[in-house]
Amino acid sequence: MRTVLHVDINNCYAAIECLHHPELRGKPVAVGGDVEARHGIILAKNQLAKARGVKTGEALWQARGKCPGLVILEPDFARYLRFSRLVRALFAEYTDQVEPFGLDEAWLDVSASCALHGGGAAIGQEIRRRMKEELGITVSVGVSFNKVFAKLGSDVAGPDEVCLFSPENYRQAAWPLPVDELLYVGSATRQKLYKRNIPTIGHLAQTSPRLLQQWLGKWGLILHAFANGQDCSPVRALDEVEAIKSIGNSTTTPRDLQDDRDARTVFWMLAESVAARLRESGFVCDTVQISLRDNGLFRFERQMRLPRPTCLAADLCDAAMAILQANYSWDKPLRSIGLRACGLHSAAQPSQTLLFEPEAARERREAAERAIENIRARFGPDAIWRAATGLDDTLRRIHPKEEHVIHPVGFFHAG
Repeated sequence: MRTVLHVDINNCYAAIECLHHPELRGKPVAVGGDVEARHGIILAKNQLAKARGVKTGEALWQARGKCPGLVILEPDFARYLRFSRLVRALFAEYTDQVEPFGLDEAWLDVSASCALHGGGAAIGQEIRRRMKEELGITVSVGVSFNKVFAKLGSDVAGPDEVCLFSPENYRQAAWPLPVDELLYVGSATRQKLYKRNIPTIGHLAQTSPRLLQQWLGKWGLILHAFANGQDCSPVRALDEVEAIKSIGNSTTTPRDLQDDRDARTVFWMLAESVAARLRESGFVCDTVQISLRDNGLFRFERQMRLPRPTCLAADLCDAAMAILQANYSWDKPLRSIGLRACGLHSAAQPSQTLLFEPEAARERREAAERAIENIRARFGPDAIWRAATGLDDTLRRIHPKEEHVIHPVGFFHAG
């Protein structure tokens, strides 16, 4: 039987900032974006800020309204990356199977180390203690026989605590938990399950897989397996490189987006960034995905397949707008949007041309986009911009390629 740990740094960005700013000890602290530009949501907060109602994902002005003395620091991702390397070096003393899940979380397969260190729970306690004593931060540690329950353990454990879900106790310890504590049960799935009187992980585990598939598609079967502890996905080794599956950017906008015109302005900038990265990596994509979050923090994703693979910003932007217009009615303004190129193929691979667009015309469009990239690389991102993005000085301050790169880490891997 495997022994898997999931280690989650408590309030990661805020905790690291408090280490570097000891004068802030005893004060409510949060890490957010540019206060003036309102790039502008809470990314992390310490326990004092949390106790006063500050929530991750809310706007800076909302957080200040709840907590007038809140100290907001801009994120220093270079610092967080350096700290993350120190954490992973500590993990590497126990196993070479360390799989990051973002900057502040990681799975460890310590099966081969249990005999030496006294078992998974003992290793979890030792890592918890060393993180506090050697690095000055606290962690929550989940210990289990698979990745899903290990993450569930770290999610329900308190700060500086270890939670164990074993084959013997998970029905008593995990099944009574709310169903949305389980990995990949988001708000939309939770609502669907609640409507069918499935409020807990145990209810999900005991529901007919056939019904779950009928209600949720293939995800119903996956979540049923998760709830029953049936997860055999491996923890990848530290030096294992995952093939790039998608390239994307997202941004929290300097002001709420009110209509299609605002959205197109931002999608243009995101599309130019994604298209440039596709070309840098030698890829074209056959699918475009967008993510939207409104000012009530409701978030969803939609995607569409393209008529032919592309690395052109105009194609990506047009597809993003088509998805938006088919799926969003502007009941609420948008606070954050993202664009992702999926279904990547080598740009050298031949593809079928469209009847009404000669290949020479596409080559000219790509050459024009490359020329724009070269000008920006030499003279800065504001040296040249499209007329569509220059109409709003506030939104034009977004520089997604320089500031908002996303390298998403997924749970599922090919293999």
